[in-house]
Amino acid sequence: MHDLNNLLFSLFIYIGSFFAGLLGSLTGLGGGIIIVPMLTVLFGVDIHFAAGASLISVISTSSGAASAYVKEGYSNIRIGMFLEMATTIGAVIGAYLAGVFSVKAISIIFATILVYSAISSLFFRKELGDFSKENKYARIFKLNGKYPTPKGEQSYSVQNVPLGFALSSFAGIMSGLLGIGGGAIKVIAMDRIMKIPFKVSTTTSNFMIGVTAAASAGIYLKNGYIHASLVMPVMLGVLTGAFLGTKILAVASSRSLKIVFSIIIIIMAYEMLKNGLK
Repeated sequence: MHDLNNLLFSLFIYIGSFFAGLLGSLTGLGGGIIIVPMLTVLFGVDIHFAAGASLISVISTSSGAASAYVKEGYSNIRIGMFLEMATTIGAVIGAYLAGVFSVKAISIIFATILVYSAISSLFFRKELGDFSKENKYARIFKLNGKYPTPKGEQSYSVQNVPLGFALSSFAGIMSGLLGIGGGAIKVIAMDRIMKIPFKVSTTTSNFMIGVTAAASAGIYLKNGYIHASLVMPVMLGVLTGAFLGTKILAVASSRSLKIVFSIIIIIMAYEMLKNGLK
């Protein structure tokens, strides 16, 4: 009977993780946003073990989706590697600032930023913009690229590179300071600031998030917070969900993806605002 309960427990976690991986793959946020509340609220898992499993799930999402997106021509590897430098630097700064600044105040500010970004992503910018305008920093670092569309390949030129780099540093700081994934801010930086097409933004974010999560996962492993019996169904569920996400992305409209993205980050904003006001 005990073995049956364990099997059912693992099965339910797998199913939940599957949908987390699917959404994480489509939106570029990683499955961790859904994994942690799912494990802690629905299954009563200690938050440290939930966070450890979440980090592994983010690596799984990144590994499962990124390779397919790179092969299909969506991800921009040069942008990913360029912005990852900023995110890593920010994560180190955020870890240091955690003992200096009030997390409560930053949680409220961050929630406000997320709500604004969700609304502006939906209403203030059309997908069909001018992606061909030259930018000197994009030219120097060779960040411009092409991505597949139903009408054939479309070229784009990255804009506002210094500001996008700065916002990616902010994503890293938030990750280190608040213990959240930086996927939402990375997508916002690329989509809203750098004017990169939304599908390229989400797929490149998928490519990036695994690097940051891998560094954090090593610390969790050292502290004994990564439990194999919990990580295994989470990792398998997220991985299969992420692979399905790569197939759906090719046929999904950018508008519908933005709606999903906005709903998820509004939920994140609510959770952060609730924690900040406690």
